[in-house]
Amino acid sequence: MIDLMALNRATLSRQLLLERHRMPAVQAVEHLVGLQAQAPMPPYFGLWSRLAGFSTGELSRLLLEREVVRIVLMRGTVHLVSAADCLVLRPLTQPALTRYLEAAYGPRLDGVDRQEILAAGRKALDGVPMTTARLGAVLAERFPGVAAADLAQVMRSLAALVQVTPRGVWGRSGQTAYATAESWLGRELHPEPSIEELVIRYLRAFGPATVADVQTWSGLTGLREVVERLRPRLVELDGGLYDLPEAPRPGADVPAPVRLLAPFDNLLLSHADRTRIITDEHRKRVITINGQVLGTILVDGFVRGTWKRDKQRLTVELFESVTASQAAEIEAEATALLAFAEPGREPHIEGI
Repeated sequence: MIDLMALNRATLSRQLLLERHRMPAVQAVEHLVGLQAQAPMPPYFGLWSRLAGFSTGELSRLLLEREVVRIVLMRGTVHLVSAADCLVLRPLTQPALTRYLEAAYGPRLDGVDRQEILAAGRKALDGVPMTTARLGAVLAERFPGVAAADLAQVMRSLAALVQVTPRGVWGRSGQTAYATAESWLGRELHPEPSIEELVIRYLRAFGPATVADVQTWSGLTGLREVVERLRPRLVELDGGLYDLPEAPRPGADVPAPVRLLAPFDNLLLSHADRTRIITDEHRKRVITINGQVLGTILVDGFVRGTWKRDKQRLTVELFESVTASQAAEIEAEATALLAFAEPGREPHIEGI
């Protein structure tokens, strides 16, 4: 038996959100199976909310030393993952990316050999990172009947392209340019990654979960058969939830501290039923119609508001009233976030 509060606490525990942990950032990134990273900075705040002593320089160094990379993976979205996971996760998520390409672009690519585009794109990127605009223009010279943007999309969907630095490095800027993962990391993609291990890792980071939850997170279909093969290694809870026998499931009465989650935090995006962390009503205020996911505030384990930062100013919008002690905890977390992002500057908190 596991009720909503117990499910909430179990998920927060897996997500490293019941307490800040002391572990290397790359270890946390791998435990979480990556952090969603459409925008460059959210992973920094995602790790800050989970790790004690984390600094922006730690993740910047990992990016510059190519120990972590940003690449399209689960749900067709950009994730920050370790180099090792990049080589494993990209082949596993490729079926969903291929399906998306054909559904969205198939008619516009009618009569064009995808593998020829892929081979030409790989050759163009050999040792020379390119923006998608430049890559599309180069490919359009070879395939003049296809729009440059569509050719670039073929590469984005079918090739493992990583966003190269300085993009994503704290305090630096640069165009979004791509290289193949193989050339950037000096290693080939894993030839036979385990889909069963992917499900196990998902449960370790996001469980307990249903089959639909795993499919929502990964963007893959047909995973019920995979879960069935894993059943001897799993426990089954109420409501079709599966879990790992050894995974932590703290009780519903375990305190959950206030946390400021990063924009696009995977905690809000990785279950078919997200009421374990956010109500359907509140979700409409957090996830916008154009696909933006705002930074959120967890109070007693659930989303109770949003936050936005403008340099040393942080604005809070609460969806419902909180106690005086909870308001003080929100203010303390907001002040700490600004000290992390803008050290040495006077913080300004609004909306509490």
